[in-house]
Amino acid sequence: MGTNDTACSDLAVRLPTTAPISVRACLVGERLHLRGLYETPLEFGPLVVPAGAAGLAMLFRYGVIVLINLDETEAKAFLKEMRTRTEKPLRRMETEETRLYITPTPAEGISAEGIGVADFSIPRLQVIAIVLARSVVLARYEATMASAFDVVEPLALQIQDERTSSRTLKQLLSHIGGTLLVQHKMIGRVEIQDKPELLWDQPELERLYLRLETEYELRDRNTVLERKLALISRTVETILTLLHNRRSLRVEWYIVGLIVFEVVLTLYDMWLKH
Repeated sequence: MGTNDTACSDLAVRLPTTAPISVRACLVGERLHLRGLYETPLEFGPLVVPAGAAGLAMLFRYGVIVLINLDETEAKAFLKEMRTRTEKPLRRMETEETRLYITPTPAEGISAEGIGVADFSIPRLQVIAIVLARSVVLARYEATMASAFDVVEPLALQIQDERTSSRTLKQLLSHIGGTLLVQHKMIGRVEIQDKPELLWDQPELERLYLRLETEYELRDRNTVLERKLALISRTVETILTLLHNRRSLRVEWYIVGLIVFEVVLTLYDMWLKH
């Protein structure tokens, strides 16, 4: 048995073998600092650490903690402990909860009771954790996009006023920056569209991942978010272009006014000399 298999076995023995167990994914902040926590390093997937009396926690660098088989008191204690490792903690966590149970049928997937799996092995739990982690991140971005639409509309209405201030311009630039930041997080950190590296080493789990990905609509939700991001980005850039054009036109009128004034002065000077 290799080092990775041994680490998985040591962690898996903490969980019950048959009873249903709870799973909760929590988006706690912008990023988790995991240095110093690699007590049982695994080759692929999220970092897995013991938590509670008989549970586990799976940690993702992009700010998600997935708690497995922890009661409410143990969950609060663990999240409080991890707060010192959380960069920019969220005031209100985004969460996703379900239950896992051993299914006697070969077909693993979601049912009314929760997620049915063949066993509670660490790689299988990691696949489930990856799906739940991506789901809570998508939920956070969906809420961000909803508020972004609420911001764009009043800014667009302000542009209709000829006395638009430079403050509006700064708000637009800030909004473009925020939109680009969301795109960077979606593509660079979370990699929602990408196949988890764990599946290259555990190809037998790919069917479970695809079923969960479909049930939680990860790809569809990500596609909708990308369209909203593109729409917001185009809208803000269009408004910004209109602002620049309006300012350029104003400058051109100033130049025309100066030229006319200079011509009048020249004609007046010529008339005085005549």
